[in-house]
Amino acid sequence: GSGVASMLAAAEAGADIVDGAIDAMSGMTSQPSLGAIAANLRGTDLDTGLDPSALGAINTYWENVRSMYAPFESGQLSGSSDVYEHEIPGGQYTNLLFQSKQLGLTEKWPEIKRKYAEANIVLGDIPKVTPSSKVVGDLAQFMVAQNLDATDILEQAETLAFPDSVVNYLKGDIGVPPGGFPEPLRSKVLQGR
Repeated sequence: GSGVASMLAAAEAGADIVDGAIDAMSGMTSQPSLGAIAANLRGTDLDTGLDPSALGAINTYWENVRSMYAPFESGQLSGSSDVYEHEIPGGQYTNLLFQSKQLGLTEKWPEIKRKYAEANIVLGDIPKVTPSSKVVGDLAQFMVAQNLDATDILEQAETLAFPDSVVNYLKGDIGVPPGGFPEPLRSKVLQGR
């Protein structure tokens, strides 16, 4: 849906390159369907020139390969529009879902997604790419596991045993966020460390 529409809009706006995945590997937390993008652009000024028969053969191959890895899939069966609320990037989404299962927080997955958005704001509304998206996810799971909200994080920052990734982020180990570090959180967390 929206992934294919976004790639089509980007192409129509003049993008030189858009990202897609072979149909069998597309969707949900992956890139949008290359086959759908190509089909939508066929016969237009933006025609990709990709042969539908060749795409079909490649797709069949990857459908068969993917079926062998089914036991390792995340268990996610559909996309979800709540990504517009929590803003968890695709790769982080499946990693966070897997981690939540390992931590025994499976039944709290909806809360983890809500806390991800809250943790992002606490950390300064940072760009969520590897490794910063993991920092936000680690803080979100920490908040759920410890039954904390943003106010608790700020009020108890000097005494909480934050995940290492959060402490390292606040130390600047992965760079400085565009808006700077959130204060007074940073000073409180790093005090005495």
